[in-house]
Order: sequence, then structure tokens, then C-alpha cells
Amino acid sequence: MESWVELVDIFMNSPCPESEASLWLRQSFNASSTTTTNSFISLLTKPFETVVVDSSSTSPSSPPHTKRVMWIQTLPNTVQSRILSFLAFDRQRFCASDLTKLAHNVLNGNLEIDFWVKKTARQLLDAVSQSDYEWVSSLNLDSEEDRVDEEFESLPNWLKEEASTNDLVLPWLPISTEELNSRMSFGTCGDVEDSEIEVDEEEEDRLNEVVDEVNMGCIENDTVNPEIEKKAACLRTQILTFESVSRTVNLANEIRQLCLERGADSLTVLGLIEPWEADDETGSVLISHVCDGSEEELGWPSHVLCSILLPKLLVLKEPASRVLVTATIEYCKIHQRAAVYALLFPLILRKEGINNSICDVTTRIIKECLHPAHVSAFCQKLLSGEEDTRKFICLPCHQDLISNELVWTESMFHLFQNILNHNVHLTLDSIDQLVNKVWLSAERFYKSLKFGNFVLCLVTRCGPLVKSHKLSLTEAVEHTDTLVTKSILSKLASL
Repeated sequence: MESWVELVDIFMNSPCPESEASLWLRQSFNASSTTTTNSFISLLTKPFETVVVDSSSTSPSSPPHTKRVMWIQTLPNTVQSRILSFLAFDRQRFCASDLTKLAHNVLNGNLEIDFWVKKTARQLLDAVSQSDYEWVSSLNLDSEEDRVDEEFESLPNWLKEEASTNDLVLPWLPISTEELNSRMSFGTCGDVEDSEIEVDEEEEDRLNEVVDEVNMGCIENDTVNPEIEKKAACLRTQILTFESVSRTVNLANEIRQLCLERGADSLTVLGLIEPWEADDETGSVLISHVCDGSEEELGWPSHVLCSILLPKLLVLKEPASRVLVTATIEYCKIHQRAAVYALLFPLILRKEGINNSICDVTTRIIKECLHPAHVSAFCQKLLSGEEDTRKFICLPCHQDLISNELVWTESMFHLFQNILNHNVHLTLDSIDQLVNKVWLSAERFYKSLKFGNFVLCLVTRCGPLVKSHKLSLTEAVEHTDTLVTKSILSKLASL
């Protein structure tokens, strides 16, 4: 019981117990090999004799009596609900049959169940049960027959069959001595076949190719066919005037045809057309109709973003128009990788730093278009400090508006606060980088409420991860003088 006191304390006091308990569990496994998930389930299901009063009895003098319940049922209802919610959240760490048995016993016990306890128990049961639910009703929860082969920690059948063969390096590893030697070519792993790795490498190579073309000035020096140049000049004149939606749709088709079907480089042609000069209404129609969804993500879709939307947003000083933001969100939902490399990276790396208007737009794109895991990876690249991880796509004529380094403004800290509030789990490296920026920026933003709110959010949401930086954060916060300074110091003191 003593080894689980800290975990139970998290369920009782933490504002976000699921993620904090999951982190504690990982750290405990690393620190102690004797702590297991099975022992935690055993603790929850440990039988206890408890004294209860039958509230359904009509006699007011009905004497109390004892009932045999599980240990989890002796806890307050709120704590029970939090524990069951955590088990559903982190169910991969536990045996599915154990979780099913626990949820089933909670729902069918001999005690009255609180509404929220019942709700989280049902959610847990739904999360670990099979889709047809038929086996749950017929399952003998007191026995383990017919499910031995599907135990949580047992080897899969195919691995057992491979392990039964001879000439194996290890009895549980289905690899022969010859195969092992053939793969150990001075520690390289080039022979490993993994379709996902190949796809990532292909996309990374494509990104490097596009970025290198821009950085080396190949696009500016491209020789353009005079006929294409003349047609581009004509289109440049037409996009400055919005006649009708149907005419603008035709204009989008003409731009697409000229860029993709004439053999010229699309970025070069777009640089001649200058579609970013169109008003917001024309731009929203263009970006909604210039793609058909069949293009390579880091090709034409990224060119569209960096030539129509990016230049407008880079010089944004007032809140963006609703029509432009709506078109941007809808486009980025479909072309997520293009949105990262042709819009988010160059916007956040703006040479003057982002302002409130740019912060609002990027926050909406991140929240509405990207998965939290993708945002976490994006932030890791952004904060790493390595230029190779911050590659982006833009036209040469706009490169002077973008830097290779992050410029930390109040709005930048506010953007990362919005990201943390979006339940994005940043990596430890990213947290370390943010803490370092807080320490370096404290004196500069000592009166900034946005800076203070970010630090408070960082300490509140990432408490366990910033615990090792407690002293440096305390020193930094002591240099500030905002409405939240005392709250931050109080949070740090409680870590």
C-alpha cells in the first residue's frame, strides 16, 4: 500500500489526474522494478469488510451491518471516478480482463453507486470490451478458462510457433544466427524495411528539395517562357478585381493550369502572378478552388499557401477578416503538412516576431487543423534550436520577412500558453527549452501579464516536468512584478 500513496494523492488533489498519474506510473516503473500494474489492480480489488446502513429499509432503527466490498469502493466517489477514468485513459498498461472484471464488479456490486462512478465504470467497460459485447455477459469473471492464450503478458501465438523452431539466438526471439549476423553491419540499420520510415524519409527528402530550390535562388533565375510570362501578367491584372465568384473560380482554374500543365516551375509562375495582392474575398475563393485534392502535399498545396495566404498573414497588423480565416482553416484541415511547412513555420519565424493578430490566426490553425501529437512534434522542431529542423517553404521575395531564429514576444509566449491549454503534451526537450526562455526573458517582460500567465500555465500543466527546474524558475519569477507573480511562486513552492 505504501508504494501507491503518491498515486492515490494525485487522484485526490491533482487538477488533471489522468495525465499526471500516467507520468508518475512511467517514472515509478523506471525507478522500481517491483511496482507493477497488476499490483495496483490487486490493491483496488482487495476485499474489505465495511459497515453500511440500509437506506432502503422502512424501519428507522434498522441496525447497520457489514458488507464485503472492494478497496476502491471505500474511497470517496470523486476519487473512485478519477481512478476509473485514469484506467480507461491508460488502459494499454493494464490487463484487459482485469479492467473488465473491476468495472463489472463496480457496476454489479451490492452498494449504491454514485452517478459519476457508474458513468466512468461504464466508460472503462466500453473501452476494454469487444465491439459486440456478447462475451461480457457470458464471461465467467471468477475463472480464467478459455482466455489463457490471450493473457496480458503472454506471448502471441505466432511468436510461440517461431520460438519452437531450432537454431535460435534466444528462445523468445525468432531470429537465426545467420540472419542476426547479416543485419549487424557495423551497427547500421539500413537494411531494415519499414514502410512508414520510407514514407517519412521520402517526404523529408521532398521538403529538402523544395527548400533548397528556394534558398539557392533557383526559382528567381528560372527562365520563363515568354508566352507563360505574358499569360501570368494577364492573370496578375485580373486578380486585382473581384467580378463574381464564378469568374474567380475560372481564374483559379487558369492559374492552376498555367502552373501545372505548362511545364514551368509553379513557384516561379506564382511569383509572377502575385496572387497575394488579391483582396481577401478573391483570395478565399482562389484558395478554395485552386486544388483538387490529388496533389502531393509538399508540392502544389504548399505553393498555394505560401503564395496566397502567407504573404497576407506575414504583414497582418489588424485582426484577419472572417472570410480569410475561414478559407485558411478549411484549407489547412485538408492539407496539414503543407500548413505546417508553408504557413505555421514561416509565420512563427517572422523576423519581427508574431503579434496578437498573427497569434490568433496560428492558434486557430493549430487547434482546429492539427492533431495534438502533430503539434507536439511541431513544437519540438520549433524549439530545438537547430536550423535543419526549421525548414519552411516560401517565395524568395518574402524571405526577408522571415528569420531562422525565434523572436520571443509577448504574443509568442501567449501562443505557447494556448498550445498548452489545448492539452498538447510537449516533450521533455521542449519543456526544457521553454523553461530556458522563461529564465532569459524574465527581466525583459517583468511587467508583462501575458508572460506571467504563460509561466503560470507552464507550471500548472507541466508541474512534474518542470520540477527539476524549480530553482531557476523561482529565480526568474522573483524578477517579475505582475498580478500572477505570487500565484506562480506558490505553485512552484508546492512542487
